[in-house]
Amino acid sequence: MQYIYLIVSYFKNMPSTVDIHDLIASKPDKEILFTEDFREFGSSEAIKSAMHRFVKRGVLKRLAKGIYVKPGYSDLLKMETMPPLEALAQAIAKRDHARITPTGAMAMYKLGLTTQVPLKLTYLTDGSARKINIGKTEITFKRVTPKKLAFKGKLSSLAIPALSEIGQTNLDQDLEKRVITQLKKEKYEDLKHDIRLAPQWIAEIMAKAL
Repeated sequence: MQYIYLIVSYFKNMPSTVDIHDLIASKPDKEILFTEDFREFGSSEAIKSAMHRFVKRGVLKRLAKGIYVKPGYSDLLKMETMPPLEALAQAIAKRDHARITPTGAMAMYKLGLTTQVPLKLTYLTDGSARKINIGKTEITFKRVTPKKLAFKGKLSSLAIPALSEIGQTNLDQDLEKRVITQLKKEKYEDLKHDIRLAPQWIAEIMAKAL
């Protein structure tokens, strides 16, 4: 009797491969998925086993532990396409109900101060600190106090870490002018608010955009 109970329990906890496949099929290409997205279909171990099978079949690509993506395909390039790593960072933040803001080289790239896509992406977050390796690229989440994520402007929140990355002594007139040009697109009240959160030398540069 106990043997029959164990068999029934085993199959009860097995995820429905059809249901999981249908859910994946309903997602758009380059959608980022987590094992937690399938928890309704069975135990965590059973879900992991099912995801492993879908990876082997090419239905999914494994990016990191517990993180997958439904690959797309470019007819132009004749190859599979993946979402940008920033989309992965945003997806993790959404899953964790956390706020993030890019810093360092990523902030410079998003602000248009460099065309070089950084291989190391660093974000400040009020969620968990972690480091994720995707191939040769590294995504780092650094936990900070909520005050350091209190920026309101989409552009000014990039300008502050971008200028910090460049450094006061390395900032030339051309880079300063490009930062000010971008900040002039910012909402006036948001810019005024974020200036108060910036270090003095950065605040003086940002004020030129008012």
